[in-house]
Amino acid sequence: MLQSIGGNAFLIITVLVFVAVVLLLEGLYMMWQSYRGPEARKIANRLRGLSASLDKTRQSQLLKQRMLSEIPGFERLLLSLPRVQRLDKFILQAGLDWTVSKLLLSCAALGFITCTIITLLLYQSILMGLMIGVAAAALPLLYVQKKRNRRLTKVEQQLPEALDLVTRALRSGHAFSSGLQMIGEEMAEPIASEFRIVHDEVNFGVSLQQALTNLCERVPITDMRYFVVAVLIQRDSGGDLTEVLINLSRLIRERLKLLSKIRVLSSEGRLSAWILGVMPFALGAAMFLLNPDFMGPLWKDPIGIAIMKYTLILMAIGILILRKMIKIRV
Repeated sequence: MLQSIGGNAFLIITVLVFVAVVLLLEGLYMMWQSYRGPEARKIANRLRGLSASLDKTRQSQLLKQRMLSEIPGFERLLLSLPRVQRLDKFILQAGLDWTVSKLLLSCAALGFITCTIITLLLYQSILMGLMIGVAAAALPLLYVQKKRNRRLTKVEQQLPEALDLVTRALRSGHAFSSGLQMIGEEMAEPIASEFRIVHDEVNFGVSLQQALTNLCERVPITDMRYFVVAVLIQRDSGGDLTEVLINLSRLIRERLKLLSKIRVLSSEGRLSAWILGVMPFALGAAMFLLNPDFMGPLWKDPIGIAIMKYTLILMAIGILILRKMIKIRV
């Protein structure tokens, strides 16, 4: 009987320990969800986006202070630098959850590591290491630029559908702010988050004119400016807003269609520009790997160094000319 009581007690303790571990894991998961889960990140992004505008009024000042750094001393240093707010806006337009300090420290660390590897491990000159280090330090900025261009292009492609949604909402008898809310709830990212921010700013007491102006600051594309100007003019002078938005949506679609056609027709020129720009460096790298002694005088002999300098300058000028020829604005 004592063995039976002992076995039951061991079984009960085992079950209680199992339940406690399950509850502990469930509590940790719920805590992670509340701080790092999708809904928490969504709310954090919306609050962070509310800080992106240039509204300096007292009613919105509390929500619009973006942190440039998580370190107070470094943030004060960044605030004293010129044009740091423009860099912060540049990161925000890319849709990245970065701070200015993170971007600058990434550039500095990548440049320093690259320069150290070139000079100490590959035994190159300090000048060569500095040049390659500066090029490597620009890589995070180029990444942010690429993300920004891709995000703005996607917003531009989603804008006609968003205008159609607002038009249908107005024809159904809804208010203009309700149409903005529908865009934020029913459309995909990234345009949904931008219009949710506009709707939230209006609900927090910011005027519609200022909220739409902030939208142009966060999404600096021409079509978005046309939309904001059309809405603001209609609010001042009156008129049929649905007809204006229909015409604007049709105009944007036709412009995007023409732009796509131009990109197809200019694809051969762009491919030629890429080949002409990359081929000299690819051939130089291949020749250096196959016969290093043959390529050595280009950066060891003074005449070779002069040839390299003038060649790179002429190539840069040629690349700019080719870029100008194949880049057509519509």
